Amino acid sequence: MGIPRPDSTQIAGIAHAAAGTGPLYGLFQAASALLLLAAASSSFQAGPGLLKALSRHPHSAGVGILPRALGETNRHHTPYWSVLVYLGVSAAVLIAASGHEQELVLFYAVAVFVSFLAGLAAMARFSLRDRRPGLAAVNIAGAAAVTFTLLVNLARGYPLLSIAATGAIAGILYTLWAKAGRPAGVEEAERHLDDAEETSSPHPQRAPATPDPGP
Repeated sequence: MGIPRPDSTQIAGIAHAAAGTGPLYGLFQAASALLLLAAASSSFQAGPGLLKALSRHPHSAGVGILPRALGETNRHHTPYWSVLVYLGVSAAVLIAASGHEQELVLFYAVAVFVSFLAGLAAMARFSLRDRRPGLAAVNIAGAAAVTFTLLVNLARGYPLLSIAATGAIAGILYTLWAKAGRPAGVEEAERHLDDAEETSSPHPQRAPATPDPGP
């Protein structure tokens, strides 16, 4: 296929070569757009929820390293200030890349690979701790493959900004956590948040009644 044109992408070029310009090509492009929209939606669902869980709000997970306002929610339990924070960060990244989707894809891909690498490294550690060498080998092999892919992307230069941003965010959160006295339970923030939302819901779910066994 070669290098795509400035107004196209590699995936679009492959779809065009395989399906031409007919309805099938349009369906492929629509499916790609829906996939990217789902990825963006998952970020706006999980990210603000994490900020809420780490806030000083009474209904948060109790970690208390971020401002209380990030834990404020509406009647749908949506942390609106946290959503606005994510919206602002997304707009800043979009403006910094001048709307060039190829540069945004590189930025996004590196951030995803860093998350994958951290998760695989953690799973490898847990597998070794639990003395499960088979799972440890699989996780280590996956971490090695992700590391290779990450290094290939970093060689392009621009994705280094993604690594720098990831490190800066991690450093800020670590500093706030240390200043707060290193509270425990950070790894269970989301679970505690879900429990708190269920408890504070105006219509909590009731346990099913136990049938009377009779005399």
